[in-house]
Amino acid sequence: MRALVKAIGAAALLATAFAAAPPLAADATSEVLKVCLDEDLAPLSMHRRGAPDSGFDVALAQALARQLERPLQIQWFESKLDEDSSPALEANALLSDGRCALLGSYALTEDSLVAPGMKTAKLPDFAGATREDHRRRVPLGVLTASQPYVYSALTVVLGPKARDRHIGDIGDLNGLRIGIESGTLADAILMNFHGGQLIDQITHIVPGRQDLLGALEHGEFDATLLDLRRFDAYRAAHPDTQLASSGYYYPIGANRAYVALASDAALLAAVNKALSDLQAKGTITELAREAGLTYLPPREPLVVGNVLQQILQK
Repeated sequence: MRALVKAIGAAALLATAFAAAPPLAADATSEVLKVCLDEDLAPLSMHRRGAPDSGFDVALAQALARQLERPLQIQWFESKLDEDSSPALEANALLSDGRCALLGSYALTEDSLVAPGMKTAKLPDFAGATREDHRRRVPLGVLTASQPYVYSALTVVLGPKARDRHIGDIGDLNGLRIGIESGTLADAILMNFHGGQLIDQITHIVPGRQDLLGALEHGEFDATLLDLRRFDAYRAAHPDTQLASSGYYYPIGANRAYVALASDAALLAAVNKALSDLQAKGTITELAREAGLTYLPPREPLVVGNVLQQILQK
């Protein structure tokens, strides 16, 4: 369930980030703005050998650096898909180690801007990492977030045989063959819907080992529930796809924002002003369109609470 449970934190800490802060030092505009981005999060951010860096977050970081009149440097990192990894701790380690001042597209959830439960953490793999970097542990700080700049939602995607089915609620999947990745947030939603009403229709696949949308395309099942940005990436790579967007978004989603160390209040205040200006000019929406990202503006609550608890209560 990493798609939505990349944590960020408590409202009190967000209030600190949103508050006015002292102006940046006179020479701050010449300082490089270092931003950490996930190298494999299409169409948000992509870093491929032999290809230009691309994605919505790359373009947004460039626009942000221009607003702040600072040169930009992107620190690429790789977030592992395994049970031992923690996106919150990985982000904290990168920021606390000075690899970047901001980390982009951080999903705002309630439980991970609190002080970490451990004093140190290992760094994720990142561009330029040495063998020693892979071994050492980094003393952790406290994280806080900028104002959000995009909303991430789960959506129902329909296969060729079901592309005309109207989906206004999860219950409308009744009667369809459903494919889902095991252990994901979408899995929890579908397996727990109305006390397990859809269980007999669900086929599980192993994330990272099987191609969910490819299997849907080939008719192995009729529908799935997944992060909207993944469907955007699939459509960009497969322009002739017969898959169809249902237009339905599950009501529990997460805003994405920049995250930084709580001690960097002046930078966060400047970032919030820049994001507000870019939003007001329509720049953020246009950058998303150019990157092939279905843009959904941030919405309340700014920070989503306990997602699993909300699902189980539905």
